[in-house]
Amino acid sequence: MDIRPATTVTELLAAGHLFDAPPREEWAARFLAADGHVLLIAYVDGVPAGFASGIEMLHPDKGTEMCLYELAVDDPFRRRGIGGALTRALVDLARERGCYDVWVGVEPDNEAALATYRSAGAGDDGRFAMLVWEFGGGAGQEEPPKPRKGRPDPGSRP
Repeated sequence: MDIRPATTVTELLAAGHLFDAPPREEWAARFLAADGHVLLIAYVDGVPAGFASGIEMLHPDKGTEMCLYELAVDDPFRRRGIGGALTRALVDLARERGCYDVWVGVEPDNEAALATYRSAGAGDDGRFAMLVWEFGGGAGQEEPPKPRKGRPDPGSRP
């Protein structure tokens, strides 16, 4: 297995089967061009098998932290340590970039994601609620894709 950052739109689009919906070229380019955005792809025999995306967040009184935004592993490659390896690679990258921590939101009943993140060294800091303002398709944006049936929301897939 080889884990490396996606640096081109072509690489990101080639891993499109790993996303909830096909990535759009324009959005992929914006993601890759944005400071603090990273997408690591795990390759098995040259095939994209999984990815982890992270976003750095900077605050004036706290410094920079990394949000593990999404982790996905293609079905044929699950239970082979790829999710944990991607998570550790993102944590290592955040440490190298000077982030003071990495966090991820996970549904409390998503045992696979919890096990993956715990095996990569994450600890539970307690329960929290995530509240969302949904905007639908306004301002040139389409409605965000809904999680696939039987799959958790972004940020919590092993």
